[in-house]
Amino acid sequence: MKQIRELVVISGKGGTGKTSIVAAFAALAGGAVLADCDVDAADLHLVLDPKLGSEHEFSGRRQAVIDTVACTACGRCAEVCRFAAVLGAADDHYSIDSVACEGCELCRRVCPADAIHMEPVVNGAWMVSETRFGPLVHARLGVAEDNSGKLVTLVRNEARRVAEEQGFPLVIVDGSPGIGCPVIASLAGADLVLAVTEPTVSGRHDLDRVLQVVRQFRLPFAVCVNKADLNPELGAQIAAEASAAGAAFVATVDYDPAVTHAQVAGTDVIDYGGRAAAEITKLWEAASSPLSPPPEREMLDA
Repeated sequence: MKQIRELVVISGKGGTGKTSIVAAFAALAGGAVLADCDVDAADLHLVLDPKLGSEHEFSGRRQAVIDTVACTACGRCAEVCRFAAVLGAADDHYSIDSVACEGCELCRRVCPADAIHMEPVVNGAWMVSETRFGPLVHARLGVAEDNSGKLVTLVRNEARRVAEEQGFPLVIVDGSPGIGCPVIASLAGADLVLAVTEPTVSGRHDLDRVLQVVRQFRLPFAVCVNKADLNPELGAQIAAEASAAGAAFVATVDYDPAVTHAQVAGTDVIDYGGRAAAEITKLWEAASSPLSPPPEREMLDA
């Protein structure tokens, strides 16, 4: 069985062009499983226009439910709840605000009538869709829902399962911006992390933060300075700092209106064409080289 490689594309902040680069990589890969792990604001499907697969419910937490028959309206649950999730007594029993409940279970533990139990909550949905470049595993988190890190892990695991079943050698992950739980869930076990940034003060600052996280995992990483020609001096400074920090390589992609035009047309920039398409192609060649699996060893007779 061929070893499955995983390329994770992240960014320290939103708006750097991370998803546009992932869509371009999908076009250049020649067959890969795509995983949109930006589950809080998934948008890779907008460019890839997939044939949507069936949805599967995702439950990442539990919440309290009060048995109205057993409740004696003693009020102990309301006294201990720090999230104001227990609503006042009505019809001789209390109830739970499903939006405010954090699932800590303290109310259940203190209830003298044993009238509170915990039930799973549906936080969102995930699906495996088909694109013109290969399978896309993506998800949708519900409004005001949390535990997106768990959903990211589910999406990544499902992507690897699809890759194994269908014989794809590569998984390309569109990670979340920032350095929070969804990003950490996107990184574990990656073969290469590509951090996409922009030549701005905030881009430089957030790149430094996200690379600190990557180095904690001891993962090989590379850096792409997107729209580098908008501030060549700062772009060169960011590239020098990334090289000094141990980046496998540093690439630059100049600003090209064709990227925006491709998004409006609902396609990727490689298919649309333009200057950026050629530069991203070079970026892909640099990124895909360390992802090539080593030659399989010949089995020797004992």
